[in-house]
Amino acid sequence: MDVAGSNVLVLGGAGLVGRAVCRELLAEKPACLVVAARRERRAREAVAALRREHPDAVTDIVPAWGDVFLRADWQAKGGGARAAVLEDAARRARLVDDILAPLDEGIVGASCLVQLIAGDPRADIVVDCMNTATAVSYQNVYAEASRMRALAASGASDTDWSAAVERLLAMLYLPQLVRHVQLLSEGMRRAGTRAYVKVGTTGSGGFGFNIPYTHGEEKPSRLLLAKSAVAGAQAMLTFLMGRTPNGPEVVKLVSPAACIGWRAIGHGPIRRHGREFERWDCPPELAVPAHDPASLAREGDFGEPTGLPLEGVFIDTGENGVFTADEFEAITAPGQMQLVTAEEIAVNVVRELLGASTGREMVAALDASVMGPSHRGGHLRSAALEQLRRLEAEHGPAVAFEILGPPRLSKLLFEAHLLARCCESLSGVIERAADTLSSHLEREVVEDADLRQRILSIGIPILLPDGERLLRGPVIKADTPEQGWVDLGVANVRRWQQRAVAMREAIRAEGAGESSSRHDRLFRGVGDARQVDALVPGEAVAWILIHEERGRRGKT
Repeated sequence: MDVAGSNVLVLGGAGLVGRAVCRELLAEKPACLVVAARRERRAREAVAALRREHPDAVTDIVPAWGDVFLRADWQAKGGGARAAVLEDAARRARLVDDILAPLDEGIVGASCLVQLIAGDPRADIVVDCMNTATAVSYQNVYAEASRMRALAASGASDTDWSAAVERLLAMLYLPQLVRHVQLLSEGMRRAGTRAYVKVGTTGSGGFGFNIPYTHGEEKPSRLLLAKSAVAGAQAMLTFLMGRTPNGPEVVKLVSPAACIGWRAIGHGPIRRHGREFERWDCPPELAVPAHDPASLAREGDFGEPTGLPLEGVFIDTGENGVFTADEFEAITAPGQMQLVTAEEIAVNVVRELLGASTGREMVAALDASVMGPSHRGGHLRSAALEQLRRLEAEHGPAVAFEILGPPRLSKLLFEAHLLARCCESLSGVIERAADTLSSHLEREVVEDADLRQRILSIGIPILLPDGERLLRGPVIKADTPEQGWVDLGVANVRRWQQRAVAMREAIRAEGAGESSSRHDRLFRGVGDARQVDALVPGEAVAWILIHEERGRRGKT
């Protein structure tokens, strides 16, 4: 992948790893480097630092900011956008829909993430250095669930249960992650992004369930295991992204499994989330009873402020926090999290982006280790189909059971089956008048009770040619003809005729004096004049899934 002259977007570009990646990228002379952060201040500071460090850079270095899990017009100056959204009833309800409702243009177009990727400039390359797993899992669905249960137990009559339920729904981990990756993928598709590299996490610093670092909760920590689970889910979604046609040509995932090295070493006030720790005291005369439950409240009016900040010698490790020398020594010791530097991560990210094989990239590792289609499987598929067809010759075809789903698959198979019964061949479908064929299909359904019952019994209704009458059983598994109704109407017959023309041309192209391995030979009988025109429902529907619905798997 050629970085020179490209527009590169670095999500999380103001962080420890993000800045290191930006420095490595500048050496490759991109046309524009967009440094994105959640807060405007951090984005601008990162850009200013990069410009100081690289005064002769030919690259236009620009800041961008926003919470990528929210709509673009919800961004709050200085941060805190999510908290403000959750306090507003209308926006909170909209946020729940943005996470859980079917993806539509309203959600995509409003997304801050999509606008960052597909805005101006459009991102040719996206390097994602956000710790997505932390952002999602540290919303802490466990604490919110406990709070809701306490509200329920209290029986308080003034509880706003609608707001409480919406808060819980808004922090469900997997729906948030799935929607985030959907928007990420759609944004890159719209931008024509050529490469995506994600810097992920193991969520545990390389530990197993025995990780000793928690925030005071039980061990193993549900919160940290949730972080690892979200990180693993994102790794698999990234793996799937790499198998998606018409997406980025390059999809990579680099995941450090150690404490990431430091940003700075110094002495001064200690801050967390941008706020200084206040120094407090509790002299002996203010002691409280050690065995009084009230004394053990996690927060309360105890001790006295000194009015001074807490200061000390520190090492700033970025997202992991600010540590003392003793903390850093313990955490990075051999047998603990140990240490990997941001610069090492950045070098691997950019090398992978440029096409080198570092041996430290997870999508390629998953590709190499998963078990895909096998020679034995392909060989036995033919034998299984042969046996199935022999039994169908004896007992009749079943066509579809609607167990795998979706209902659209069953709808298409039954429609193809009906056309094959009426016309026998692709040419027969093409040459019949659409209205005549529609009437013939209706007659097949009316006169063949067994076929009709097979369709209705699996939750697939039948729309008759007049478009007004519907045959149905007790269950319908789809809301529209497109989603999963057998549609006998003239318009749908014409659509099948167009498909038949395209299928027949594809078969002829594969068989026209060509005997190499260039074609997949999807259709049976290619090169056999007796079968080249055959309409085989399973093959026809596979063709539709691949060509019409763009559902071909990216790696076979």
